[in-house]
Amino acid sequence: MENEENEPHIQKSGGESEDAEPIELVLFQVPECYVYIIPPRMTAASYRADEWDVNKWAWEGILKVTSKGEECIIKLEDKSTGELYARAFLRNGEPHPVEPVIDSSRYFVLRIEENIGGRLRHAFIGIGFRERTEAYDFQAALHDHMKYLNKKKTAEEMEQHYQQTSSVDYSLKEGETLVLQIKTNKSGSSVKSKFFELGLNKSPEEKNGGKESIPSIKLSPPPAPLSPVFGTQKSPTNSPTNLSLEKTNIVETPKTVKDTEPEDSPEKQSTEDVLDDDFGDFQAAG
Repeated sequence: MENEENEPHIQKSGGESEDAEPIELVLFQVPECYVYIIPPRMTAASYRADEWDVNKWAWEGILKVTSKGEECIIKLEDKSTGELYARAFLRNGEPHPVEPVIDSSRYFVLRIEENIGGRLRHAFIGIGFRERTEAYDFQAALHDHMKYLNKKKTAEEMEQHYQQTSSVDYSLKEGETLVLQIKTNKSGSSVKSKFFELGLNKSPEEKNGGKESIPSIKLSPPPAPLSPVFGTQKSPTNSPTNLSLEKTNIVETPKTVKDTEPEDSPEKQSTEDVLDDDFGDFQAAG
């Protein structure tokens, strides 16, 4: 029972939050602001603060800059009672209600609005701040609100454009298949890209050790050198080739001492006999 009682209450609170008005935020506030009654502008020239007699202001009070949704309001209120003295509105697409003067950074011209008898009327008054930092913060608050309005407008335009464009679902439904057709050569071999045909993907070892050789141009052999001409030259056929062969045979096949010793010739034997005879005679004489 408790849950059933709480459910309607939750839905009601959610509906109330959706229908609730936007919250009013204070973007800037200064306790001292001076108001001047300025003469009407007769020419297109900009306003000047030295024409107002800035030491004689017509009103002094609090200046507030508040935002409520897309609406930005500049309020002038009494210090003690909080009564509204004047107000200006900053709206997107309308002229800016604040115009700076050309001879000072602390004074501005404010375009105020008031609904009198069902008719919207406006007037121009001068306002001034005691410090330059207060004037700078006043301009920064207005600038930030304008940025917010521009971003919101851009977001709304993008949302409308997205809703108007038709969204197409390219996902495959159940039972659908995707067929890819790849072109091939007339011979039936698969198509190779130029990168693989040139072999740019191969390493240096594969390029050198592969079967495909790099085409090269063979050079013709150089001509034979010219031999110098001398007076007389023996042909290589006159050289003793047999002797060289015999010498090589002697070195390659060693022989025994007995084989190498030459046989005694008859002349040597005769000389030895003569020597023996001489020694024989000498021995006989002795």
